[in-house]
Amino acid sequence: MNIATHNSDPEELARFGKLASRWWDPQGESRPLHDLNPVRLAFVAERVALPGATIADVGCGGGLLSEALAKAGAHVTGIDLAPEVIEVAKLHLHETNAGLSGPLSIDYRLCSSRELAAREPAAFDAVCCMELIEHVPDPAVLVGDLAALLKPGGKLFLSTLNRTPASFGVAIIGAEYLARLLPRGTHDYAQFLRPSELAALLRRAGLELDEISGIAYNPLTRKAWLTRHTAVNYLVCAGKPVLETTA
Repeated sequence: MNIATHNSDPEELARFGKLASRWWDPQGESRPLHDLNPVRLAFVAERVALPGATIADVGCGGGLLSEALAKAGAHVTGIDLAPEVIEVAKLHLHETNAGLSGPLSIDYRLCSSRELAAREPAAFDAVCCMELIEHVPDPAVLVGDLAALLKPGGKLFLSTLNRTPASFGVAIIGAEYLARLLPRGTHDYAQFLRPSELAALLRRAGLELDEISGIAYNPLTRKAWLTRHTAVNYLVCAGKPVLETTA
């Protein structure tokens, strides 16, 4: 795989590929994703009218958020570079659709953000990229791709981890070593982004920062909620300006 082209780390893809078969197990290694998904969906739904909206889910994994968005009425394009998780996403979608009167509108693709942006520039009302930016070699390139996917007036939603002692203690020491909610090595603290750093990347890509919200999570009660504290995990909403036309 050409890392320069795909902006990905083969070791990271292999790590997530190993989790693919258990992605939809709410008691497995993806348990935190299951618990956080409703909060992320609500954050998006409050800022974008989902029925009929075109949404790209970049780094969709096994499809947790993609299916939730589609159930809310969106037309979703889910992309990932780990073949195993895309196959699991397609399989689970088939199983989900078997129990529905009408199929969910999801198009899963094995491709990169750069490839999708080249094929479908300015095609999406919203773009979601949850817990991916801290796993790519070049965050600036990823943000540029995400901006290119948005229609003017579209919204970008990102979630990631702040680079603070609190996030190191919670996301790495706590989640990976003590509680073992995640496999060891899932996160690299050096790749965490402070909100100010992410805001700078958004501005460089021509986007306007709308809002930053922290996410709190209690692994014992399995409850997640929005908070003003961004020291550990946080969500960002940014918009692509509408170009003014002269008469």
